[in-house]
Amino acid sequence: MFDSLQERLGQVFDKLTRRGALSEADVTAALREVRVVLLEADVALPVVKDFVEAVRERAIGQEVLRSVTPGQMVVKIVNDHLIETLGGASEDLALSVTPPAVFMLVGLQGSGKTTTTAKIALRLKTREKKKVLMASLDVRRPAAQQQLAVLGAQTEVRTLDIVPGEPPVAIAKRALQTGALEGFDVVLLDTAGRLAIDEELMAEVAAVGAAVKPHETLLVADAMTGQDAVTVAKNFDEKVGVTGIVLTRVDGDARGGAALSMKAVTGKPIKLLGTGEKIDELEAFHPDRIVGRILGMGDVVSLVEKAAETIEEEEAEKLARKIQKGKFDLDDLAGQLKQLQKMGGLSSLMGMLPGVPKMQKQMKNANIDDGMIRRQLAILSSMTPKERQRPELIKASRKQRIAGGSGTSVQEINKLMKQYQEASRMMKRVSKMGKKGLARHGLPGMPPGGGFPR
Repeated sequence: MFDSLQERLGQVFDKLTRRGALSEADVTAALREVRVVLLEADVALPVVKDFVEAVRERAIGQEVLRSVTPGQMVVKIVNDHLIETLGGASEDLALSVTPPAVFMLVGLQGSGKTTTTAKIALRLKTREKKKVLMASLDVRRPAAQQQLAVLGAQTEVRTLDIVPGEPPVAIAKRALQTGALEGFDVVLLDTAGRLAIDEELMAEVAAVGAAVKPHETLLVADAMTGQDAVTVAKNFDEKVGVTGIVLTRVDGDARGGAALSMKAVTGKPIKLLGTGEKIDELEAFHPDRIVGRILGMGDVVSLVEKAAETIEEEEAEKLARKIQKGKFDLDDLAGQLKQLQKMGGLSSLMGMLPGVPKMQKQMKNANIDDGMIRRQLAILSSMTPKERQRPELIKASRKQRIAGGSGTSVQEINKLMKQYQEASRMMKRVSKMGKKGLARHGLPGMPPGGGFPR
């Protein structure tokens, strides 16, 4: 998400920051480019107008024109206003209520409500340690209730028993009653959707809302639909009252205009982002972190959080002990590559690192991507346990066999072995520095200095 914004705004600000001093004409020209970039990213016109005007007011003031680093000052002003446009501070789900907290999910058919219901349930269960009950109120779409039951089994989250022919309001009341009697912390209600907004849909959702009085009414909107998602949000808010928005499929939306427009147009906060198809790919929406990604400043906080969630402590300690002894074999390299995959792969992590646009171009030119990691893991899987533990055994004939078994080439095996050798040398140096050295150095499996293999 925001890939095109990130690249285009980066080009605009590169020109500004390279200049020693800025005139009013320089600022005006830069803001004209920013306006075009935002409109091309599908940001709503009124939002663009207000944004550019607010930035202009401060950017042509004395604080910028007389600043020691005027280019950086303009970037900071844009940064602050982008955060403001996206809602300022992040807003959490309303969990500080007398249980069970009732969250009703609404939206059009195809926006990803049912999957999002399961994603939120899993997030609440694993991160917040909440006991969650899910209930499907969609009695119209074939197998909708069964779909939620299957997702419940996958996530090990309880779903309300299906009673054929039971209407939505009755299902909602039964879910609330079950939640209260059986000590659930949260009840998630997955309502029906339609291909388009109609009176029947709104009446049904309003009736459910009136019956259970949810603590949160979350609109699930598809980021890929751009400004249509903003229009849908306005309509739902006017008819049933929305407390927050969950944007889905943000991984497929390179422009990001819906997110930038949503808060400004509807006044409702974006609370969560669906970042992929996997059941655990759901993130809290932090305006300041998102703006960091847009302006190429990175999002190290989210990167650390993601690492903390996925890294298995026992495996990490085991690797640390081996490194302290100066040992690092191909099994360890395979473990690090798998860890990288668990964290979402290179494409997911790159958006969280500072200076990303330039780094991504370098990686693209060097053919470094998630496919490369999969090929390297295939090579490592084609080796025998003995070969992974004693890499010095891998000579020409063995390389031919490994290449044939992994569907790769001897050249790729040579590159992997070079990467391993560089990583191994680094680990030996780190082992001599003790625990402080281990903490100071980065991910094993990457060459010294944090660069990527060529």
